[in-house]
Amino acid sequence: MDRVDGVVIGAGVVGLAVARALIHAAPTGAKEWLVLEAADAIGTGTSSRNSEVIHAGIYYPQGSLKASLCVKGRNMLYAYAAERGIAHQRCGKLIVATHDNQLPALKNILQKAQANGVHDLQMLTAEEAKAMEPALSCVAALHSPSTGIVDSHALMLSLQGDFENAGGVVALNSAVASAQCIREGLVVRMADGTSLLANKVVNAAGLTAPGLAHQFEGLDGRYIPQAFFAKGNYFTLAGKSPFSRLIYPVPEAAGLGVHLTLDLGGQAKFGPDVQWVDSPDDLAVSTAHEQAFYRAVRQYWPALADGALQPGYAGIRPKISGPHEASADFVIQGPQVHGVPGLVNLFGIESPGLTSSLAIADAVTGLL
Repeated sequence: MDRVDGVVIGAGVVGLAVARALIHAAPTGAKEWLVLEAADAIGTGTSSRNSEVIHAGIYYPQGSLKASLCVKGRNMLYAYAAERGIAHQRCGKLIVATHDNQLPALKNILQKAQANGVHDLQMLTAEEAKAMEPALSCVAALHSPSTGIVDSHALMLSLQGDFENAGGVVALNSAVASAQCIREGLVVRMADGTSLLANKVVNAAGLTAPGLAHQFEGLDGRYIPQAFFAKGNYFTLAGKSPFSRLIYPVPEAAGLGVHLTLDLGGQAKFGPDVQWVDSPDDLAVSTAHEQAFYRAVRQYWPALADGALQPGYAGIRPKISGPHEASADFVIQGPQVHGVPGLVNLFGIESPGLTSSLAIADAVTGLL
């Protein structure tokens, strides 16, 4: 059985960022690191089915990992993208209240942001917001100049390149079936029957991370949260966007509401909504939700024309909290918690996971 220094399971943006950080932190000579990816390409899961937004760190509870790692990760991501020439844009966003009864929530968001160290938000009157975005309808808004967008695939290719240039190997079509925690390390068993002995293993399998952790012999199941799957549908806008910034409503319980985001070419898309599903493979856009999208978007853009929305794509949030529960924090669980040397499990890395990816990588490196 071959022995390696470490294995990262999952080649999404978080797995690749973690692998890059770990191989660069490894002692001289300890460069036998693998990223094992079940699919035939990197980043085919949640990492490529999201809004590609660089979040400022506004919404999350003070003291949470989501708050601290988003703020830290945002700064790291902007710097990394600029250094590597990865396409991105600090376009800013407006969080809009469309009814007077949402004004307290808008003020609460401002207070949360300030508690998280985000001090550049500005409260706008309806007139000030409309001066920035003439097509907008609202009673007030918050302007977040630190919010942006990034080419997530280019980001992942760069992270993969850094990892491979340091001697790492990304192995595609390499599904992990189980693992065994033994005194000498962790035996990682592949679906094809082969096995590896690794000193360190990071479970960054995203949607399937809790299920995979249940296949780790020697890991106490008490430390593995239940997986829930919240699908988000996206619809694209036919024609030119009337907005130059991202437009977000006041957040919902399980998501940030049906918001308008832009890609780097200026194409507008709306979503995601929240649809609880039983399978992480349920990726068909639910066209039955189309009229709900029109109603939601027309709250802040009344001029949206009939027939202007087209089904885009859907993604699944890897949640570890269910319907009617408060959204759970990131779980970055190392040996100090579960007692298995060399193992880190990443659970519930939903939004703002893309923004936080480089900061999450630092946190995992610290645990190992």
